[in-house]
Amino acid sequence: MYRDLVQGVDTLVKLNNGKSVKYINFDNAATTPPFKSVIKEIVDFSNVYSSVHRGSGYKSIVSSRVYDEGREIVLDFVGGCRDYHTVVFLKNTTECINKLSYRLKDTLGDKVVLTTYMEHHSNFLPWKYRYETDFVEVDELGRLSLDDLEFKLKLYKGKVGLVAVTGASNVTGYINPIYDIARICHKYGAKILVDGAQLIPHSSFNMMPPDSPCHIDFLVFSAHKMYAPFGIGALICPKEIFYPGFSEQVGGGTVRFVSTKDVIWLDPPEKEEAGTPNLMGVVALATSIKTLQGLNMESIEKYERNLTKYALELMKDIPKVILYDDMRVHEKVSIISFNMEGLDHNELAAILAGEGGVAVRNGCFCAQPYVQRLLKISDKEMEKYLRDESLPRPGLVRISFGLYNDYNEIYLFANLLKSISENINFFKYKYRNHPFCQC
Repeated sequence: MYRDLVQGVDTLVKLNNGKSVKYINFDNAATTPPFKSVIKEIVDFSNVYSSVHRGSGYKSIVSSRVYDEGREIVLDFVGGCRDYHTVVFLKNTTECINKLSYRLKDTLGDKVVLTTYMEHHSNFLPWKYRYETDFVEVDELGRLSLDDLEFKLKLYKGKVGLVAVTGASNVTGYINPIYDIARICHKYGAKILVDGAQLIPHSSFNMMPPDSPCHIDFLVFSAHKMYAPFGIGALICPKEIFYPGFSEQVGGGTVRFVSTKDVIWLDPPEKEEAGTPNLMGVVALATSIKTLQGLNMESIEKYERNLTKYALELMKDIPKVILYDDMRVHEKVSIISFNMEGLDHNELAAILAGEGGVAVRNGCFCAQPYVQRLLKISDKEMEKYLRDESLPRPGLVRISFGLYNDYNEIYLFANLLKSISENINFFKYKYRNHPFCQC
């Protein structure tokens, strides 16, 4: 439906038998290919590319204006308030969360940060090493437990300062009810951070007015998962958060005045963006957002949801396939995780690539505590992997769709998956020396 908008979709790759086929990219949850509009804009803008906020020449003025307008484009895209919020541009979602974990230290002090068992490591580790942390549980199917969230907020009796939660899981694709979560958090005096890395590219989003009980206090996401390469991430938060103190990274572009004794910092967001900013990344992100808005996020969401439903319908009847999915397609983004009885996840991923040119992701997807629960592996059992790093690690195989994927790709994938399930020993032997299968 949107295939012609994306770069490289007809790239040919060689299979194990030497034949060439069109690459089927089902690893969009990791990184998406770029929009053609983004590549064109980058090339066109190169003619006026210059330093930002540092020159009086024509190109510098244009570059500065484009960079600053990028913040407004991001804010409008996520329903932010220009008078209340600011946008800090950093490398990616991970750096945005790390920035926030450092800068909130003065605000949160010794308060507790609640994260969840669904989180990507990037929304757990930055909190773990700076704050007292606790986890919100997931149920048997991997859905977040709102009852446990409220229980823990009550348990800590007002000591929870922040709840850090993913908007959509990068393992199961489950969308969390973030507005219900925000309402519960605010009821107990806590703020909410939404990791939007997997949600923002696939679904319309609104931070809600600052006076709403469902308001999202902090939002982070990455451009490279929404068809805009060049390494840029966005942190959207109240301006007031960054007025006190100073950044963990300081230097050029962060100050109004410097002497050997004194410093006067710039206002946020500039004081948080040390060094020469990634202007091309902002140009790419802004162009991607304009393209997505032109297509309509609701239409994209509907199309990707239909792709996901089609894939699940085909996969659920394939022998030996184990789906880690509750089949509630209307409550998830286009991510499906699975395994196959008789094959290690490394083997299955290698076979899909070698036999069909199908790119998938396998392992724990930087979400080991969540995968551990989906696989029903106890904490005690996990200790053996800690003691012996040579043991094959448990994991899943993940497919994830972008707006450019189509039904035919899914049909080809499902047929290949069925063939593998019917000939496991043959493929296991064929790929026994594949470097990806040397667990």
